[in-house]
Amino acid sequence: MRWSEIAKRYSKAFFAIAAEEAKYEEYYNELGKFSSLLEQNANFREFLNNPIFAQSDKKAVLDEVLGKVDVSPVTANFLKLLLEKRRINVLPEIEACYQHYMDNVLNKVRVNVKSAYKLSDKLSEQIKARMEEVTAKEVEMEVERDTSLLGGIVVKVGDTLYDGSIKTQLNSIRELLREEI
Repeated sequence: MRWSEIAKRYSKAFFAIAAEEAKYEEYYNELGKFSSLLEQNANFREFLNNPIFAQSDKKAVLDEVLGKVDVSPVTANFLKLLLEKRRINVLPEIEACYQHYMDNVLNKVRVNVKSAYKLSDKLSEQIKARMEEVTAKEVEMEVERDTSLLGGIVVKVGDTLYDGSIKTQLNSIRELLREEI
């Protein structure tokens, strides 16, 4: 994963604070809550990012929103710092970088599974167990339905892709046939 130096610097600093207090996941969830609020509300996001508006107005609005959103004082201060330094637009990247640091410390890995059909609970558990064996880490798995696959599954673990889809197998056969001709 590639992140900007700015995102790395801010996420590392916030992560260090979380480490001191042993609240990795709590602070991550709070960042995610505010990040999704920004993602869902384009007007709010644009207001905070727009240099036309005075910083004092932005700070006042942010304070009001933070009063209504349940975040710790530490996370609130971090978000205020991002606003003050005009870095609030980097929050999604900071959140992703923070998640990477957190997963390393907590020995977790995020796994994304795509399947043409809805997976049974039993099969999902088997895939999760197998991924835990392969990675030797606790797996947090997200399962998505992707009808373009035709059949089979595609599993993404970090930057590694395990593609067992029928679509890919058919494309491989097609390429082999083209080479023969």
